[in-house]
Amino acid sequence: MKVLVVGASGATGSQLVAQLLLKQHFVKVVVRSPHKLPESWKNNDHLQIIVASILDLSENEMRVIVNDCDAVASCLGHNLTWKGIYGQPRKLVTDATKRLCNAIKSNKLERTTKFVLMNTTGNRNRDLDERISFAQKCVIGLLRLLLPPHVDNEKAADYLRIQIGQNNKAIEWVAVRPDGLINEDQVSDYKIYPSPTRSAIFNAGKVSRINVAHFMADLINDDNLWDKWKGQMPVIYSSSQDN
Repeated sequence: MKVLVVGASGATGSQLVAQLLLKQHFVKVVVRSPHKLPESWKNNDHLQIIVASILDLSENEMRVIVNDCDAVASCLGHNLTWKGIYGQPRKLVTDATKRLCNAIKSNKLERTTKFVLMNTTGNRNRDLDERISFAQKCVIGLLRLLLPPHVDNEKAADYLRIQIGQNNKAIEWVAVRPDGLINEDQVSDYKIYPSPTRSAIFNAGKVSRINVAHFMADLINDDNLWDKWKGQMPVIYSSSQDN
């Protein structure tokens, strides 16, 4: 299987690439700064490095990149700096998701392409009755006003839910919602739920980036797992959390 990963130089994206390579998939990555990548990637016959900014690619370049890919995974996010949070592009995740999906659709392939988006538990799945407290609603409202990356995550998932939907012949999707991300060296036990089991604001759980990457890679690799979660926004917690 051939998989395109965008956001591959990030903390979770790099873990996803490693997990996919362990499963012997051929991986394409689009990165702006190849010097940040592990040296082992640059000599790996299963890895193709495309040096570019994802939003600077032309429509034709995007179509060519995704044309032979069975799956596309986005681990894009905003750097936690003043420029990363409040600078441009403010709609990085949303715009990249739209452009990648448009490229997939425009190729008019006879097969369906999997699209996996890394999202956040701070974003509700509005296809389900995910109830949150009034206090959490107030905080989320403030986040929408004060933190552009939160709105970006919401709009990216909404694009998949509403515009791509559940019966698209070209694209099937899953939006993975991790809670508080931490760094660990090894994959550990984790749990997957259709909706959050705790407050993302007032009682957040934790999950390692490598566990998120492992689940995303398994979604791409395992058709049975994919069929279970496609068109949904599963939440992932480390099993050590008391949910």
